[in-house]
Amino acid sequence: MTVKELQSFFKEHLVPSKLYTFGKGHDGRICLTKVGEIWELYFMDHKEKIGLMKFPDENSACLKMKDELRKIMESIYEITWVPKKA
Repeated sequence: MTVKELQSFFKEHLVPSKLYTFGKGHDGRICLTKVGEIWELYFMDHKEKIGLMKFPDENSACLKMKDELRKIMESIYEITWVPKKA
C-alpha cells in the first residue's frame, strides 16, 4: 500500500482529515512522515512525537496507520471497516 492509496482509502471510508496528516507533523493528529529511508508514524502533541513507530518501508507504515485510524474511528464514531486478515 502507498500513501496515495491510503489517502484514497480514507476518503472512501469518510475518515475525517482532522485525524491524520501525511508528510509533516501536525499538532493533534496521527502523522506519517518519511525521514531519510525510514517511515515514521506517531501522534503529534505540542511538537512532541508520541508513540513513535519506525518502519523500513512505505507499505508497512501505511498498513499500521490504516489500523490505528480504524481503532480511532471505532472508539470516537463507533464506525469502522473490517480489517483484512494477513
